[in-house]
Amino acid sequence: MMEMGVCRGALLRVLVLQLAWALVGGQVRYSVPEEAKAGTVVGRLAQDLGLEAGEPEARRLRLVSQGRRASVEVSGASGALVVSSRLDREELCGKSAPCSLRLEVLVERPLRVFHVELEVTDINDNAPVFRVNEEAFTIAEYTTLPGSRFPLEGASDADVGANAQLSYSLSPNEHFSLDHPGNNGHSSSLTLVLTKPLDRETMPIHHLVLTATDGGRPPLTGTVELVISVLDVNDNAPQFNQSVYKVKVLEGSEPGTQLITLNASDLDEGVNSEVIYLFSRHASAEVKEMFSIDENKGEIRLRRNLDYEEMDNYEIQIEARDKGSPPLSGHCKVVVEVLDVNDNAPEVWVTSLSVPVPEDAAVGTVVALLSVSDRDSGANGRVRCTVWPSAPFGLVSTFAGSYSLVLREALDRERVSEYEVEVRAEDGGAPPLRASRGLRVPVSDVNDNAPAFAQAVYTVLARENNAAGAELARLWARDPDEAGNGRVSYSVSESGGGAAVSGGGWRPASSYVSVDAESGRLWALQPLDYEELQVLQFEVRAVDAGEPALCGNATVQLFVLDENDNAPVLLPPAGGGPGAGAAGSAASGADSGALWAWATWGAPAGQVVAKIRAVDADSGYNAWLRYELWEPRGKGPFRVGLYSGEVSTARALEEADGPRQRLVIVVRDHGEPARSATATLSVSLVEGAEVALAAAGSGSSRAALAAAEGGAASATTTNVWLVVAICAVSSLFLLAVVLYGAARWAPRSAVLSGPGPATLVCASEVGSWSYSQRQSRSLCVADGGGKSDLMVFSPNFPPAAGSAAKETHPDAPALLQTVSGASSLPPFLFSRPFRRSLLPPVALFARPPGRLSLL
Repeated sequence: MMEMGVCRGALLRVLVLQLAWALVGGQVRYSVPEEAKAGTVVGRLAQDLGLEAGEPEARRLRLVSQGRRASVEVSGASGALVVSSRLDREELCGKSAPCSLRLEVLVERPLRVFHVELEVTDINDNAPVFRVNEEAFTIAEYTTLPGSRFPLEGASDADVGANAQLSYSLSPNEHFSLDHPGNNGHSSSLTLVLTKPLDRETMPIHHLVLTATDGGRPPLTGTVELVISVLDVNDNAPQFNQSVYKVKVLEGSEPGTQLITLNASDLDEGVNSEVIYLFSRHASAEVKEMFSIDENKGEIRLRRNLDYEEMDNYEIQIEARDKGSPPLSGHCKVVVEVLDVNDNAPEVWVTSLSVPVPEDAAVGTVVALLSVSDRDSGANGRVRCTVWPSAPFGLVSTFAGSYSLVLREALDRERVSEYEVEVRAEDGGAPPLRASRGLRVPVSDVNDNAPAFAQAVYTVLARENNAAGAELARLWARDPDEAGNGRVSYSVSESGGGAAVSGGGWRPASSYVSVDAESGRLWALQPLDYEELQVLQFEVRAVDAGEPALCGNATVQLFVLDENDNAPVLLPPAGGGPGAGAAGSAASGADSGALWAWATWGAPAGQVVAKIRAVDADSGYNAWLRYELWEPRGKGPFRVGLYSGEVSTARALEEADGPRQRLVIVVRDHGEPARSATATLSVSLVEGAEVALAAAGSGSSRAALAAAEGGAASATTTNVWLVVAICAVSSLFLLAVVLYGAARWAPRSAVLSGPGPATLVCASEVGSWSYSQRQSRSLCVADGGGKSDLMVFSPNFPPAAGSAAKETHPDAPALLQTVSGASSLPPFLFSRPFRRSLLPPVALFARPPGRLSLL
């Protein structure tokens, strides 16, 4: 029944405390009686903290105790605060009242701390206890007058409050009574009072029982036996002028420091009045170890250093005893109050640390929980905390002595990957004492940086006819993130570019090149052909392995450099020569070709009879052609322009030169090594009229050529028949003269057009050179008085996808020919790669000798 009443009272107190917490709204307070059984529910902690069902276990609701054992725990399933082990208020708090335990409750996601105050209430579980079971007195008969007082040592009760309120009773007798005025602020004063003089002869020894009863329900008692011996001796005891002496001393005072000098007087004379001072037999062992007393002078001194944090006051029972026989004693009490000095530095503990901190953590994120305390009191125990460095972390006070280390600024792991944080504590003493606690806060990486190439545009030069799998370049992108967030893989963008190829069509860049995903090496998938592809522009993509993945792009411009891998190719004649003769083609091939032309007897030196046309699919020097007369050797009637390819008379033609001349002409480029082609030109020598007839009837017929040569041979043999023929065909002769004049002085034009790799051949007195291109142009040149040449060419770029259909025609290649008598084209104009986006097509205008302009 008693236990049920105690439990009901405890539950009522719990409800009252919960209501008080709801009104105050800052700290949870509970109350539980000591000796409560394990498993007893102290309070619904999760519900009082506002947590929903299931949250205590999910958010890891738990207790953090400081220093001593808490004896309570949080039930993981229900979130209730329950007793986990035996609760002994006397063990936890001693004589302190009330007995309150400060607990910290942590919950995660987000991390929060709550403070719980648990009061352990006292129950009457300790009976009063006397230090000894028997206490003996010696009292002289008659000389000890009624009213004499003899101090007794009271009982002690470990309980507090009403359970520790003691009352005393003495067994019935006619000589003694008990004086118990109550608590005087330090301890109970208990005195045995003599009410009637003693008579040793009547009763030499008195046996009394002193009973102490506490105020609990039910009350508990303790007893001690008083044995009083009656003597017939000295009848005056020493007397102190005060019953209680109070002394204040600073903690840390040096051993040997004098605290007080006591003085007691005795009305007796002689030996009976001589007094010695000593600790009362009631003095504790701690007092005797801490203090010393001079038995003759009554001086009390320190034997050890005082520590306010261990004990802030001492009660010393002093006895003054005379030297009578038997000796008499007087008693007093010295209360020593220890004053606090600032001799304890603050202490800093890390209660919880959440590391590493993500670099994208929000401002205000709690990184650590700290507890700060100082064993000193007053201003010496007031602690102020700061954090260094002041950024990016700061301290927030959550409760007395509790702080949260929170994020004040955004983090960047690429700038600072780890912080060494120092929490500094300083008390309010003079001088102040300081303490610090270092924290290592690493910053974890998030994928917040995209890979970045060192260059936005890479220019790569590669020679044509390279081996498949050859390394062209090495690309590198930097990602400052770490681990997978900084691991970069490379690829050719599918939509990043390509090239138009000769003959029309479009091929993606991935058919030409590939990129190693790990190293960024650029490989050629196939041999490159300058005549097919001059410039390849594409994008390389660098992607990291983060989540989500970030990427960066770079543009690669691959320029193919020309090699001399194409020999010159002879072209069919344009249908009419610029000179007096005509040229035709009987056969043509890759290396040689047979051509024919007419020349008139008596033609002056320098007369152009034919023009050899050739083209080289290469570019620059590799496509710059020169013409050499290989046969006949020596001083023949004909010569070939070194760069123009024009076959002209070296001197006036004579009948001795014969009816036909066979010329072997070699066409070479300027590449290394040089490549060549051979042309065979047959020149027939005829009269001027026959030349006109042959020119009028020439339609690439071999029979017409044979007839013309036969007529020339017969004309050579018989001059007589020529006179008759002239008269007979005078009308025909006049017609031939008219046709010849029209063919000689009429304006000539050539049109450059056609699809595919059209070739531009520029001619002058000095020579000719060719330029391979993908775009076609139309140009008409007429003989004028300025004798100027006009050349138009464009860089070797693949046409845009939209323009390929417009500028490409399925016609056979044609040549652009310009003839100039005064100006020449210098042989330094070669093909070179241009960036399509930077250089427009180029036009060169040749002006009178010595002046060349570039537009």
